[in-house]
Amino acid sequence: MAEEEERIMTIPLRVVRTVPRTQRAPRAIKAIREHVVRHMKAKTEDVWIDPQINEQLWRRGIERPPHRIRVKVIKFEDELVEVSLPEE
Repeated sequence: MAEEEERIMTIPLRVVRTVPRTQRAPRAIKAIREHVVRHMKAKTEDVWIDPQINEQLWRRGIERPPHRIRVKVIKFEDELVEVSLPEE
């Protein structure tokens, strides 16, 4: 029987404001991964981030990612974690 844990998280991206302008969107991806690893107790290499999240972060360019992002996180029984946008 599949044991999955599913959560909707709002991830603050304040840390990306402290890096240079031209590194903000790539740092936002790292911040999302770090947040998910910390809260879902997973390994960094087991976190899969959906490309739609990347598009959402880059929508306004490399210098102006959003201040926070809402994501759906699913942790599967084999310890893999999938991060995607929530369906609304």
